Amino acid sequence: MNILLWVLQVLAALLYGASGVMKVFMFDKVSADVPSFGALPREAWMALGLLELVCTVGLIAPAAFHWKPALTVAAATVLALESLVFIGVHAKYGEITSIIMSVVLGLLMAFIAYGRMVLKPIV
Repeated sequence: MNILLWVLQVLAALLYGASGVMKVFMFDKVSADVPSFGALPREAWMALGLLELVCTVGLIAPAAFHWKPALTVAAATVLALESLVFIGVHAKYGEITSIIMSVVLGLLMAFIAYGRMVLKPIV
């Protein structure tokens, strides 16, 4: 279980890290073709991107260094909650593929949070 959780954490960190970088540094380029980016102001997307970047570090560093591993659970929980926001945004624009992706990522983050809190905590 520990290996599975680590693999999921690393994959999620890579995915959310890329997403955060795009929202913060490449917003104009990536938002041009996605209608739902108009749902929130640019500053809100930038804040969400920064949140994703912070949580990316939170998914890996605390657990890897055995320093306040509860931060890994908190990071996964925050990203799961963020997915709920994205589900609402994408639903407003009828972006079915994006809704499915947000649901899958939200469930993945919830599993990581549960796994690191209950199934195989980092001590």
